[in-house]
Amino acid sequence: MNAPVLLAKWLEAFFTQRLMRERSASPHTIAAYRDCFRLLLGFAHRHLGRPPAALTLADLDAPLIGAFLDHIEKGRGNTTRTRNARLAAIHSFFRFLALQEPAHAASIQRVLAMPSKRCARRPVDFLDRDEMVALLSAPDRLTWIGRRDHTLLLLALQTGLRVSELTGLRREDVVLGTGAHVRCRGKGRKERCTPLRRDAIGALRAWLRELDDRPECPLLPTIRGNSMSQDAVAHLLAKHTTTATLRCASLAKKRISPHVLRHSTAMELLRCGIDRSVIALWLGHESIETTQIYIDADMAMKEKALSRTTTLPTARVRFKPEDSVMAFLKSL
Repeated sequence: MNAPVLLAKWLEAFFTQRLMRERSASPHTIAAYRDCFRLLLGFAHRHLGRPPAALTLADLDAPLIGAFLDHIEKGRGNTTRTRNARLAAIHSFFRFLALQEPAHAASIQRVLAMPSKRCARRPVDFLDRDEMVALLSAPDRLTWIGRRDHTLLLLALQTGLRVSELTGLRREDVVLGTGAHVRCRGKGRKERCTPLRRDAIGALRAWLRELDDRPECPLLPTIRGNSMSQDAVAHLLAKHTTTATLRCASLAKKRISPHVLRHSTAMELLRCGIDRSVIALWLGHESIETTQIYIDADMAMKEKALSRTTTLPTARVRFKPEDSVMAFLKSL
């Protein structure tokens, strides 16, 4: 009989060898996988009564993982999308295990066969022109923090950068003058350049005069000069949204997050008649099909299409009440 295979050895190899060395995964991917396995091992510890260091590969079978995924949704109150993201991380680990432990191929395949859960897709949230103007007017530009926040919001709404791309910008990533643009590295380590409008050029030129001259300094730093965290961006956005709601009441009905600013950029480009392939290139999407969500969300485009249709001719039919006896029998 084969000795039990401790999980700790392969879990460490998965992170250090597979993700970091072989795949060169981004810090965001590693953090997401780390959080998934911290939750999974904590659940297994409570369920089996053994510490994580003593867990074996056989302990992480399909029933346990199925119970963990149910706990994600019902116990922690996470969404179906979060559940599917956790399952994707587990699948990645078990695909790695399949090559390392062929003796456990049967149990590994049972885990890999666990499907993602289908979930409802709701239209994306985005800001219209008046809401964007109100949000940009919210920061107090008489203060240093207000000028930084205004520059951040203007850059986010014009370029559509992800929040991780915004916080990762350095002074050297901004090119002003002819062909002004910002350069960033997005998902999949893909670099792209996004052009800037005249208003963003003016705001960035003024903002750069307040920054350190070092090319590697953060473009949108904290008051201590460090790079902003994603939580800090979400916090300042919530603060300025509250202020902007006093000027534009429709903002109170929307869930505003940093990613909503990215959606707003895409919707603005779409309404200006920009082709979907250009929008996908602008946002750094892997596929043009990803931009389909913006077409689905644009009610103005649907109403415009409806206005071009004609009413179908239908014959008028006089109403005739149903026989009273038949109506009585039908109601039984």
